[in-house]
Amino acid sequence: MKNGLSTSRKAYGIAMRILMCLGATITLALTAFLIAYVLKNGLPSITWKLLSTKPSYLSDSIGILPDILNTLYIVVAALLIVLPLGVGAAIYLNEYATNKKLVSAIEYAAETLTGIPSIIYGLVGMLFFCQFLNMQTSLIAGALTLAIMNLPTVLRTTQESLKTVPQNYREGAFGLGAGKWHVVRTVVLPGCVDGILTGCILSVGRILGESAALLFTAGFAHELNNFIHGLDSAGATLTVALYVYAKEQGDFDVAFAIAAILMLLALLVNLAAALVSRHFRRERER
Repeated sequence: MKNGLSTSRKAYGIAMRILMCLGATITLALTAFLIAYVLKNGLPSITWKLLSTKPSYLSDSIGILPDILNTLYIVVAALLIVLPLGVGAAIYLNEYATNKKLVSAIEYAAETLTGIPSIIYGLVGMLFFCQFLNMQTSLIAGALTLAIMNLPTVLRTTQESLKTVPQNYREGAFGLGAGKWHVVRTVVLPGCVDGILTGCILSVGRILGESAALLFTAGFAHELNNFIHGLDSAGATLTVALYVYAKEQGDFDVAFAIAAILMLLALLVNLAAALVSRHFRRERER
């Protein structure tokens, strides 16, 4: 009986191992195929003229410099809004808040908001920022919408990072006579800065890849503007430009070029997150 049970357990373990290896292989193969397919079709179409000029309807030439700058503007604006709010809220909930029911309710709401489709955020952003607040279709309306969309992610990531700092660090600092804010600033935050920065960098990746919400709030314009004037004007980011060139104009060469640029940016963002996390982990171990 025992031999039969042992044999069935071994067979079950082998079957599970095979299924896990098969799932990992299929996932890796699909990821490699997607990256290779996009880069193969997109990299040959990336030229200096495409990257350094704006579209000219008179000469029928295409350039994505305004889209690159609009993407940069909206990333910077969204981060300037979401980072103070998300990190500050996480510090308050983890270090200052005493009402556990309120903290649990906010955490549940943040987790719920994380799963809401981005197009719903876009619809709400259009109705509230563009129409109710009369911002019209503009990059600042898109940045505010993206800030709201990424706020739960930054909040929960920072909160989980704060929880990794051992409680005896705080108690030791309090025992030396340090105040609450001094302990947070000099003990807690340095102990979890790697997790906070990793969450922020990953938020950049989500902002770079967002298009549905920006279709309603930021618009489709390909105009070249400076930062201040650009935020007050409509503008297409790289993801929105990808949609326009592929769906509206049928220019798949430019669409694949933009897709390759976005793919490379996503890889760089994830690489930066891994390097930052590794750097601070090594510094902490020293």
